Amino acid sequence: MTKGGMESVELFTTEGKGRGLKAQKEFLPGDVIFAEPAYAAVVFDSLTHVICHTCFKRQERLHRCGQCKFAFYCDRTCQRAAWLSHKNECSAIKRHGKAPTENIRLAARILWRMEREGSGLSEGCLVAVDELQNHVDSFGQEEKTELRADVESFLEFWPPHCQQFGMQLISHIFGVISCNGFTLSDQRGLQAVGVGIFPNLCQANHDCWPNCTVVFNNGNHEAVRSMFHTQMRIELRALSKISPGDELTVSYVDFLSLSEERRKQLKKQYYFDCTCEHCKKQLKDDLMLAVKAGESKPSADTVKEVIQLSKDTLEKINKARMEGHYHEVVKLCRDCLKKQEPVLGDTNIYLLRILSIASEVLSYLQMFEEAADYAKRMVDGYLKIYHPNNAQLGMAVMRAGVTHWHAGLIEAGHGLICKAYAILLITHGPSHPITKDLEAMRVQTEMELRMFQQNEFMYYKMREAALKNQKIQVMPEPSNENAPSLFHKKE
Repeated sequence: MTKGGMESVELFTTEGKGRGLKAQKEFLPGDVIFAEPAYAAVVFDSLTHVICHTCFKRQERLHRCGQCKFAFYCDRTCQRAAWLSHKNECSAIKRHGKAPTENIRLAARILWRMEREGSGLSEGCLVAVDELQNHVDSFGQEEKTELRADVESFLEFWPPHCQQFGMQLISHIFGVISCNGFTLSDQRGLQAVGVGIFPNLCQANHDCWPNCTVVFNNGNHEAVRSMFHTQMRIELRALSKISPGDELTVSYVDFLSLSEERRKQLKKQYYFDCTCEHCKKQLKDDLMLAVKAGESKPSADTVKEVIQLSKDTLEKINKARMEGHYHEVVKLCRDCLKKQEPVLGDTNIYLLRILSIASEVLSYLQMFEEAADYAKRMVDGYLKIYHPNNAQLGMAVMRAGVTHWHAGLIEAGHGLICKAYAILLITHGPSHPITKDLEAMRVQTEMELRMFQQNEFMYYKMREAALKNQKIQVMPEPSNENAPSLFHKKE
């Protein structure tokens, strides 16, 4: 079954797993299998005034809707593009007196679209929204209570003159949002800023070692280049060679956890038991639990002790990060690493988690040489664990490259930036803002590397002078969030 722009994929159904997607032709790494605009999408409550409600880009100055005073846009182009889906919302917010929460707003947008177009298949969709999986039957008591509260709030917000939908359909829509809402990120791809429903993407099943990845593309809405407008969309991209008939899979969770932890997370958030090869055979678990090899192998009790210390330290680190006490974070990391290094192997996830935090926070504090050392060790561990074309691996290698460059380690910095660029070309594509930034960095470091190879002394002299004349680029403040996960789950 194919439809509007979806000719390269086929919907199929299997026993136990339900629906899934298959490739209809061959794809190579980096190929876009399909791009899909959101059926409906909203900005998170906490960011409604700093993110454009059409393209989800973060902007310094946004235009506010003069009617409801709630929606914000980059410019007139984004405002015009939003009017069809904002019109009903605009008058409902004015009538209600204030905007409801993101879940209510998303459910309302979905139902207004169903009111406009009917509940059947929309153009380009393989599955109708009212046929998407909702998992309401699997909800626990707490989730059922939340669902009832959402339905009540929705009914207060929903205007009496609009089409009235049955309670079963309204509950279904909230169930769909709960387990199929896709996280939308800002144009840098570093912060989760909203949630949307993409019916075709929902059909891709999970695999911890998938053959596809999903990237959010904010599109191009610059009014001055109106002939080049592209719509905000998600892109399903191939990570490895895919043959006709192969199932298309994506990972709903980060791979950097033990198979048992990933399975628990998937069961809790998405209500299924993962049966992928990596979970069944516990592949890579040995690497993630590695202990120091050699003659004086640590005892099982020592390993247990150090892992418990690592878990306790990570809790203390989270608390210190939340309060912005970054020097305290560095001290906790250094103390923990001293205890971990004689006991844990180079790929142990507890060691890698501490190395990641230490390198990020030290970079922010501009202690680049120490940060670069930790970043290098982190990347060496990641390369042995992650799929070679994993987006999170690419981002980590990029951060490590920038840290080395700031530390004046131009050879290692350029090498890491090239490696990150090769990964992100596949996961994000050449036109994504992050890939473009990385390409500019690659060109800059290549030029500096040539200068360094010709005359090391002169290179450092010029670098010193340049840094004196210009304010050094401060690394972004460390985030307490992980990279945005694929599907948005209300905590």
